[in-house]
Amino acid sequence: MQVVVTAGHVDHGKSALVRALTGMEPDRLAEERRRGLTLDLGFAWTDLPSGERLAFVDVPGHERFVTTMLAGAGPVPAVLLAVAADEGWMPQSEEHLAALDALGVRHGVLVVTRSDLADPRLALRQARDRLATTGLSGVEAVAVSTVTGAGMDELTAALDRLAARLPVPGPDGPVRLWVDRAFTVAGSGTVVTGTLAAGTVRTGDELVLLPAGERVTVRAVESARESRDSVRGVARVALNLRGARRDDVARGMALVTPDSWTHTTSVDVRTRFGEASGRLARQMILHIGSAAVPVRLRPLGPDTARLTLNARLPLHVGDTALLRDPGRRAVAGVSVLDVRPPTLVRRGAGAARARELASWPDRPDGSVVLRRHGVLRRSDLAVMGCAPPSGAVALGDEWFADPAHWEALHGRLTEETRRHAADRPLAPGVPLEAARLRLGLPARRLVTALVRPPLRLEAGRVYGPAPALPPELSGALDRLRADLAAAPFGAPTAERLTELGLTGHGLAAAGRAGALLRLGDGVVLLPGADREALRVLSELPQPFTPGQARAALGTSRRVVIALLEHLDGLGLTERVGAGRKVPGDAPS
Repeated sequence: MQVVVTAGHVDHGKSALVRALTGMEPDRLAEERRRGLTLDLGFAWTDLPSGERLAFVDVPGHERFVTTMLAGAGPVPAVLLAVAADEGWMPQSEEHLAALDALGVRHGVLVVTRSDLADPRLALRQARDRLATTGLSGVEAVAVSTVTGAGMDELTAALDRLAARLPVPGPDGPVRLWVDRAFTVAGSGTVVTGTLAAGTVRTGDELVLLPAGERVTVRAVESARESRDSVRGVARVALNLRGARRDDVARGMALVTPDSWTHTTSVDVRTRFGEASGRLARQMILHIGSAAVPVRLRPLGPDTARLTLNARLPLHVGDTALLRDPGRRAVAGVSVLDVRPPTLVRRGAGAARARELASWPDRPDGSVVLRRHGVLRRSDLAVMGCAPPSGAVALGDEWFADPAHWEALHGRLTEETRRHAADRPLAPGVPLEAARLRLGLPARRLVTALVRPPLRLEAGRVYGPAPALPPELSGALDRLRADLAAAPFGAPTAERLTELGLTGHGLAAAGRAGALLRLGDGVVLLPGADREALRVLSELPQPFTPGQARAALGTSRRVVIALLEHLDGLGLTERVGAGRKVPGDAPS
């Protein structure tokens, strides 16, 4: 199914067109039929010669009902624009066109109606001139008469070609159904209708009703008065809801897939079609989908602004909407640039934000969003409507980082370790939590992921680049490596350390540089000996005794006890009675 909205001046034959095309009465209200005037949204559908089903949202043309017209047009991708041959282009023709252009509608058919009452060529030329500077320039045009039937076959064929050109969204996208009608069915409860623009709605789905934030369940799904197990967008749908009272649901609310949209009251936007944000009123109405929400506007740059909404809306970056000033009857299109904008409290923050947004496209992708935030979870990107960009730094399956930001963080962490070592020479390593706070990261695991040479992580602390060692100390370490080459766990005695020249300040400096591993009871080994010991111990029958560990490592009891206490402290071994075991999840 595809969906088309009607548009045009009052009494230019929009509803008559829908009746002639579908054989259905779009005017639902008795007063509408009595007065011959559409007052609310009407709905009808037909099957085209190609087999495609086309639904119509019929909107009122009177100037008093522009908000209702926008509620119908907001979620719909194409328009059937009607202009009467005997009246030509009229004020509401202009207002509807401006709204459609601001909403970004680019697909449609121009229909000159009542061609039995006047030559349609003048009205067609007027309409073509008006459409020439909009996104609807060049749309197919047909002259018809619903009284004589002239041109109706050509209009049906044009609509069939239009339906074939309209994009078909993926069925797996998140649902956002803007409610345009809500009512009660005896024995069933609350029913809502709307245009499903993308995704799939299924019986049994759980959705969130906004702005209330309540969870509701889809009890039944219907499209074109047919019960369905599921419906994919684009389509007109009716949903029977469990968990929602009729009084709690109204036009302008939205049903959305949980955890798939940002529920926000603040967005940064770009105003489009040459309407400068400085000329817009500070209090306006934001129209998106069927919603009409009062907003407060703060200009940022020549074409960017901060909108503060008086109700939460489910939004993605790249959404298009319309700002309307009812007093001046002026409209401006907007593109949503950021659904989680930064606070603007410091002096000059607004100007800085404007400079940043000036380089953003109207539809920011994941790379732009990630560059703005630095580090984000996959789920954060999803609720903003973005996929992880291909060039992002993947930190496991959950986190992604902007490459430039990630390199800058590594540099900052390196500098933090250097500063910390200078301030605290006896405890040079930066604790993980302290590093997280200083870098402004949301999780310790991100600090761990930042650690790479020349940084190193030991016992929950991050150490910086090893300081350069004097030649005599380097020679002593070479002799120690030679001693331990054949027996890596044969720690030298205190006497041998003295012979090697590894005492006092020299021994401490070598430890700070990561050139050796210092354990309790004066035990000194080479870096990595603890990990190698863990590998050997993990191959023993579990649990094992200190004696079994000593035999496996080929060393003394003094060294084994120091090693085991060190591994216990790292959580890599744990006590079991008088023995130890290597936990199943411990790295070896």
